[in-house]
Amino acid sequence: MLPRRRALTRRSALPRLLAAALALAAATSLAACAPAAPTPKPSAGGGTAHPSPSATPDPIAGLSVQQKVGLLFIVGTPATSADPATIDAVTNRGVRGLFLAGRSRAGTSATAQLVAQFTGITPTPGTAADVPLTVATDQEGGQVQVLRGPGFSDIPSALDQGGIDPATLKASAATWAAELRSAGVTMNLGPVADLVGSPAEARGNPPIGGYDRQFGYDPDTIVAHAGAVAEGMRGAGVAPVLKHFPGLGHVTANTDTANDVTDRAVTVDSADVGAFRRLLPSTGAVMMSNAVYAGIDPSAPAVFSPVVVTQLLRQQLGFRGLIVTDDLSATAQLKAWAPGDRAVLALAAGCDQLLVSADASVAASMIDAVVARAQSDPRFAATVDAAARRVIADRRS
Repeated sequence: MLPRRRALTRRSALPRLLAAALALAAATSLAACAPAAPTPKPSAGGGTAHPSPSATPDPIAGLSVQQKVGLLFIVGTPATSADPATIDAVTNRGVRGLFLAGRSRAGTSATAQLVAQFTGITPTPGTAADVPLTVATDQEGGQVQVLRGPGFSDIPSALDQGGIDPATLKASAATWAAELRSAGVTMNLGPVADLVGSPAEARGNPPIGGYDRQFGYDPDTIVAHAGAVAEGMRGAGVAPVLKHFPGLGHVTANTDTANDVTDRAVTVDSADVGAFRRLLPSTGAVMMSNAVYAGIDPSAPAVFSPVVVTQLLRQQLGFRGLIVTDDLSATAQLKAWAPGDRAVLALAAGCDQLLVSADASVAASMIDAVVARAQSDPRFAATVDAAARRVIADRRS
């Protein structure tokens, strides 16, 4: 039996978690800086000389710390109105990510008009205005569908989607993506790839089974159907985000509304992680879970854990795309940490983009905390640089 996890507090956990994350980042950087093998010289017999290829320009060259940090945030606004705090984040703090939150029945035209209020903003100097604004939402289907009304389909729940032929489901997902694109949305935080083991387990699993967000009860069904949705969305120009790594199908409480949510089933070798491994080729982005995983790293929520984010997802599974957090602004699971500390810890663990979806009022303090840390800590600044490069590469791909 696993020992009970010692309760984490903001004051005691932050230095230890940040030091561990930055030490891991430093070790990875050192490995990357190992001397390259010598370039073979041409033989004395001569031959045609070939010019050396020109170096690829650094996509973040010339960007200020504020500009780079702004690339890493996705800030929420109600799907029916423009939050002044979100407008400020886009206008004055260089934020290049928007999340449409809550519920709307206004349809595609009204949603496009709302999005245009943000894409039409001329940012103040010091922002990476040439990087397109990502506009994200939760359009899973069933009880988790933010956007409805004229122009939007009523999407069935993932559990119902799991009974559809994958080829048909892929075509439907492309249609749903086209609807999102017509409203200005370019990223969908889905599909869910969490493994719930049975209908009985689903009844005791509030965040996934409680909303029929699972595609089925076995890895093959999840991989086939979540993969079909991801590929259909991606092919139609909307970036899918698989969630919630390394799996949220066995917890008995919801991290949005409860703290100390700990999974005791998932390990690095479990079928949950295996499903994500098989699905990674279908997506360019993965969302982290906010739960603690006793069988992988019992010391911190997954989103703050370099063991889960960097060692498992990046290194062991070889994922090279964007790693996105779940909401950092209002989730009960993370209330023990100040908002700025949540942002710093998530980036130090290896995340690339920080979702501040439920409470835009804390975005400013989070951004300022990341900027301050990057200005005072060269190792953390290098971590910010790496994340900013991945964000720009994703936007321009």
